[in-house]
Amino acid sequence: MTNGRIFVARLQFRRWVRPTGPRRSISCNDLPWPTTLRQRSRKTFMDTRTSTIALRLEQLRDQMRVQGVQACLVPSADPHLSEYLPQRWQARQWLSGFTGSVATLVVTLEGAALFADSRYWTQADAELAQTGISVVKVASAAPVFFIEWICKHLGKGQTLAVDGQVLGLALAQQLRGALGAVGIVLRTDIDLVDAIWPERPGLPPEPVYEHPAPQACVSRAEKLAQVRQAMLRLGAGHHFISSVDDVAWLLNLRGSDVECNPVFISHALLDDRQAQLFLAPDKIDAGLQARLEQDGVRLRPYAEAAASLAALPADACLLMDPRRVTLGLREAVPATVRVIEAINPSTVAKSRKTSEEAEFVRQAMVQDGAAMCEFYAWFEQALGHERITELTVDERLSAERAKRPGFKGLSFATIAGFKANGALPHYRATPEAHAEITGDSLLLIDSGGQYLGGTTDITRVWAIGQVTPAQQRDYTLVLKGTIALSRTCFPRGTLGPMLDAIARAPMWAHGLDYGHGTGHGVGYFLNVHEGPQNISKAIPEAHMAMEPGMITSIEPGIYRPGQWGVRIENLVLNVPHATAEQGQFGEMLAFETLTLCPIDTRPIAMDLMRPDEIDWLNCYHAIVRQRLAPLLSGAALDWLMRRTEAI
Repeated sequence: MTNGRIFVARLQFRRWVRPTGPRRSISCNDLPWPTTLRQRSRKTFMDTRTSTIALRLEQLRDQMRVQGVQACLVPSADPHLSEYLPQRWQARQWLSGFTGSVATLVVTLEGAALFADSRYWTQADAELAQTGISVVKVASAAPVFFIEWICKHLGKGQTLAVDGQVLGLALAQQLRGALGAVGIVLRTDIDLVDAIWPERPGLPPEPVYEHPAPQACVSRAEKLAQVRQAMLRLGAGHHFISSVDDVAWLLNLRGSDVECNPVFISHALLDDRQAQLFLAPDKIDAGLQARLEQDGVRLRPYAEAAASLAALPADACLLMDPRRVTLGLREAVPATVRVIEAINPSTVAKSRKTSEEAEFVRQAMVQDGAAMCEFYAWFEQALGHERITELTVDERLSAERAKRPGFKGLSFATIAGFKANGALPHYRATPEAHAEITGDSLLLIDSGGQYLGGTTDITRVWAIGQVTPAQQRDYTLVLKGTIALSRTCFPRGTLGPMLDAIARAPMWAHGLDYGHGTGHGVGYFLNVHEGPQNISKAIPEAHMAMEPGMITSIEPGIYRPGQWGVRIENLVLNVPHATAEQGQFGEMLAFETLTLCPIDTRPIAMDLMRPDEIDWLNCYHAIVRQRLAPLLSGAALDWLMRRTEAI
């Protein structure tokens, strides 16, 4: 799944608010581009939707006038700076109608602009048509371009408002510096959207549960001790943690407050003796509460986090991660408290899976691979005999995963994109707009599961009918990029972004590129997107160093708007290089490919493949066959054997 999806163990995996209006299926064969996108049917409900958006924008402007504000910034954020948000904090989506996971909305008294990177350009154009909101297309390397835009569109002495409770501290520092330089006033003490959102959802009520042994390989007490040792090294006596995946990892707890991410809305405050866990009431039963108290974890109401920060001793030294805490919480800290700004120790620790955790991940990959073989065997038999849509793919593949032991839910909403829909990296079929899989083209399926022993994320592209030479070329170049990076050996501590060009080189040689990152970290029965490492064009930072035990995706792609998309993704584990010379040149690492599923060989342009690349693919397929065959029989086993034949 490209960078930048409630989490339940049942077949109804998603919950979201769907647009009103009649449901309909859109076939890629019947309608021209761009109607075959996830774009909603304008004839059926565009007028209703756009009028609703226009009304909300005008209500917001009324609040702006009351407060003497000339612009309002609405980020995609919650008080924990999560990537995927509970319904309560989806203000940007509610206000604009744009359903992509990442974007920034700026509303002025005269207009509105939504800032999105290349993953969402086509989607934003379709969803915001006729809403009066302009789409500002920004490069992935310029995620805060909206700051420059605000500086140009507001005059000296005018005011920009943003809710400080969802404004990241690091972003707030950037905003203050840029706006202050041109005389624009920044207000962070008001939530303008809250005043016009009468039916705004409350805090998620789902219960919190324990990540059990043996999959929870390191005890809660051991993790708390590990983080306290890191605090001691930094000279901090207190540590505030706001990122929900860090809290879940540290306390060996899981939840379902965020769609497809097994986390729960909470903060934690540690000192050298105890930990305070701030969360909504009645989310933890008496038995779990008693076990937490045995480990020195005390439950506190969610709303008291800021007050607890304000009550810190005057001479305290507090560790906070400026990229994982909001301005509102930072401002609650007394001025006398010394604050150390550094990455959360838990963020680094949880990225480095232990050998026991790595083994559980391997087992989860076997189960996940078997589920995909069952699905693909059915898919190829049914194709041309049954009506299959992108929604069918999602339903049947999710159902196969649900049969596997240890399965807890999807790790993100399945992306099944046929023909032009595959060109949208974050496409999501809906009952109102989806494609039937019929005719000739490429089908892209990006999916993943959450298991007690790990998180999976895999993308495959399948030839449906006849593919063209142009499709073969794109497919092969992407495959070459996946292979090139998968085979790479590199020194321990190499910064992830330094590896990015290896995957892009085969495409660059043909003048091609893609707009998203090449790889993201993956959690251990946690978020499918996890830091601190990534493989992208980002400016490298020290905490992005590649260390043993990290799990990262490799997923280059090529996207042809209006035609097709190609992305091939595996998850890999950083392991010691088996044959590299160790000594004066330092420790060398390599990637162990964890994902187990055949890669379609039918669309390969063999004249573009080198012998060593063919050898890698054949060796990979031999491993896939060996690991998955014992779990399969009948049609699924036959499909596996056929799709893993050497080329």
